[in-house]
Amino acid sequence: MNILIGSGTYHPDVNGASYFTQRLAGGMRGRRHEVHVLRASRSLRTETIRREGVVEHRMRSIPVPFHAGFRFSPPPLLYRRVRREVERVPPDVVHVQGHFSIGRALIRAARKLGIPIVATNHFMPDNLIFYLRLPERAERAVTEWAWRDFAGVFDRADVVTAPTPFAARLAEEKGVRGPILPISNGMDLSRFHPGNDGDNFKLKYGIPERPTYTYVGRLDAEKRVDELIRALPLVRKSVDAQLVIVGDGHERRELIELAEREGVEGYVIFTGFVEDEELPGAYAALDVFSNAGIAELQSIVTMEAMATGKPIVAANATALPHLVHHEENGYLFEPGDVKDLASRLAELLSDEGKRTEMGSESLRIVARHDIEEVLVAFENLYELAMPRRRDAGKTLTGTLRSTVAGAERIAAFVGEPMGGVHEGFGTSHALRW
Repeated sequence: MNILIGSGTYHPDVNGASYFTQRLAGGMRGRRHEVHVLRASRSLRTETIRREGVVEHRMRSIPVPFHAGFRFSPPPLLYRRVRREVERVPPDVVHVQGHFSIGRALIRAARKLGIPIVATNHFMPDNLIFYLRLPERAERAVTEWAWRDFAGVFDRADVVTAPTPFAARLAEEKGVRGPILPISNGMDLSRFHPGNDGDNFKLKYGIPERPTYTYVGRLDAEKRVDELIRALPLVRKSVDAQLVIVGDGHERRELIELAEREGVEGYVIFTGFVEDEELPGAYAALDVFSNAGIAELQSIVTMEAMATGKPIVAANATALPHLVHHEENGYLFEPGDVKDLASRLAELLSDEGKRTEMGSESLRIVARHDIEEVLVAFENLYELAMPRRRDAGKTLTGTLRSTVAGAERIAAFVGEPMGGVHEGFGTSHALRW
C-alpha cells in the first residue's frame, strides 16, 4: 500500500500530534508499506528526503509567532506544490493529521484526484487561542470560528478519527458529520514498562531520594502546571515530598517564580527538555504521575506513565477520565481544586501498597493502547478506503455505514466500550475503544 500522511507538525516538534504521526509513519513502514509524509520544512526551502525509510516531502515554512519551534506553511502557492507532490507519489490513501494549511491543501488535492481521505483530529482551540491574549468575549467568538473552520475542512474527508470517545463526540458536537471513529493514538509498550530503571535519570538531574510526583510535557498555560506547584506546600505538611517537572515551554520562568513565592523552590526540580531516549527513565524515577491539563484529547504522557506501572492523579476534564479511573488506577480532581489535588497526592505518596495496587491497574488499562493494535486498526481502515478509487460513486462513508464487518475490522483491537452503539453504524454492533 502507498500511504501519504499529511501533518503540519512532525520531527523534531515536541507535541502529541507530532509523536503520533512519527509512530504511525514508522509503524506503517515497518509493516512493509510505502510511506510518504507531507510536512512543514524547518526553513524556507521545499525539499524531499528519505529518513529512516520514510519519504518526507517538506513544504517551505515560516516560524509560528509566540510558539517557539512550530512552523507554518503559508497558503500562497501551497496548494500547487502539494498537488504536485501528491501526483508524484501517487498514494492509495491520504491520511491528514490536521486542518491547517498543509492538511486543507492535501484534502483539496486528494478530492480533486479521487484519492480516499482519512482525517485524524488532534485539535482543540484551547491549545492555541490562549496565546492571542484576547478579551473573554472575543476569545469565545474566535473559539467558535475556529471550530466552524475545523468542521468545514474535515467534513471533506471520507472518514474522521479521533483518539478517544470524548474527542469523537466533541468533533461531532462542533459540526463534523462523520462517521467519527475513536481510535487511540497508541503507544510503544516495548519502551515504557515497569522494568525500566530510573536511577540514571535521578543521578543526571540531581533528584533526591524522597517521595516524588512528576509532570512530563509542555509548560504551557492549558497544562496548568501551576496547580501542581501550589499543591506542594499542602502535600509537604504530611509527606516529605518533591515535584519533578520534565519539559519546557512558555510558562517555565513563571513557574520557577511561583515555586519561589510558595516557598518550595528547594523541592521543585525543573529538568528542562529531555531527549526522547531519556523519557522511560523519567517515568521510572517517579512515584505518582500528575496531569492537571484541561485540553487533552487523549494524553500520551499519561499513557506512558501508566505503562510504567504508575498511579495517576489527574484533572477530571476532557479525555483524562478515559485513562484515569477514579479510585482504581488513581484519582481525579476537579480542575482548580488544589486542596483536593494535594490530598490525593499526599495519600498516594504515603502509601506504597496503594501505589503498587493502582499501578497494576494502570498496566491493565493501558494494555489496550498498544501501538501495534492501533496500526492494525488504521491499516484496516486504509484497506476499506481503497475500493473508493475503483468505485467513484460509492463513498467510504457509505461503505462503513452499510458494512458491519468493515466497522468491526476498524475497531479490531479490544478496548473500553464507548457506552453504547455508535449512531453512524446502525444498531447491530458497537464500536469499542
